Amino acid sequence: MLLGAQSIGFKECPVIIGTGNIVGTKEGEGPLRELFDVVGEDDYFGEQTWEAAESNLQKEAVTIALRKAGKKPEELRYLFAGDLLGQNIASSFGLESFQIPLFGLYGACSTCGEALSLASAVVSAYGGYAGAVTSSHFASAERQFRTPLEYASQRPLSATWTVTGSGAYVLGPWAKEHSNAKALAKISGITTGKIVDYGVKDAMNMGAAMAPAAADLIVANFKDFKRTPKDYDLIVTGDLGEVGKKIVIDLVRERGYDIEDKHRDCGMLMYDGEDQGTGSGGSGCGCAATVLSAFFLPRLQKGILKRILFIPTGALLSPISFNEGQSVPGIAHGVVIEHIGG
Repeated sequence: MLLGAQSIGFKECPVIIGTGNIVGTKEGEGPLRELFDVVGEDDYFGEQTWEAAESNLQKEAVTIALRKAGKKPEELRYLFAGDLLGQNIASSFGLESFQIPLFGLYGACSTCGEALSLASAVVSAYGGYAGAVTSSHFASAERQFRTPLEYASQRPLSATWTVTGSGAYVLGPWAKEHSNAKALAKISGITTGKIVDYGVKDAMNMGAAMAPAAADLIVANFKDFKRTPKDYDLIVTGDLGEVGKKIVIDLVRERGYDIEDKHRDCGMLMYDGEDQGTGSGGSGCGCAATVLSAFFLPRLQKGILKRILFIPTGALLSPISFNEGQSVPGIAHGVVIEHIGG
């Protein structure tokens, strides 16, 4: 049912019955190293280009998710997928072999939230099974949005590090799957974000560009669901890093809510910034997707967490508009994820 101005609450909650994640070498050296399904031996993943490597990430993540869910590709009605590259080439080349009807999505680093939102809506409304997958790769993203790695450009401390990784999810209908032993969690609602632009023009400070959209989304979720921070165990953003974390806490506080004790950021969980030299933290379509898969979903399945608000955040940075002097708008998409027995 529609809630408030931006949200949907599901009466028949879609159930996450399988997830898969794969990350690169730098992510495999971070604090979550033991939690990932696969850590690559090198960041080419057996390919000749960074872009082909990223396609392999998506293919592997979906393969793992399907295996864990006990499903064949033909059992998925739709697959919602996206990445950071032009024309979503990581998704199109990576997922072609599955021959699953595909919706290609672009929400920058918020795409995991967008994919889970749309897959949830379809499963809740029509039944059947659907998948969601996103990816990013540090080298392919740098080449597309900033400068090739060969330039060895210096990075300010405000910069986030694009995660090399992919996370995939298989969703099924409540009526069939809520008692499944493989079920990880249920999605009880979504809040769809709006474009928010505070005029940030620093391409190396995406946390500042995304934080206003995250704050706007959080407040919208509270209003639409008639909730407060106390109704969530955690409020999890995707990609804000240390700079964006401070901004989003301040902006939400200005709107009358204190989320400081509840807030976690996937980008800050991914790396040890001081030891790994990753600046403000992690970002990219693969950041929130892999951390949700590897870190948060197991805790939801076990009941350590009962309800979280998961908010991947995207900086809608285009090299063309940026070079023409335009600012970097932001967007965020919220997904309410709960313990099955909650």
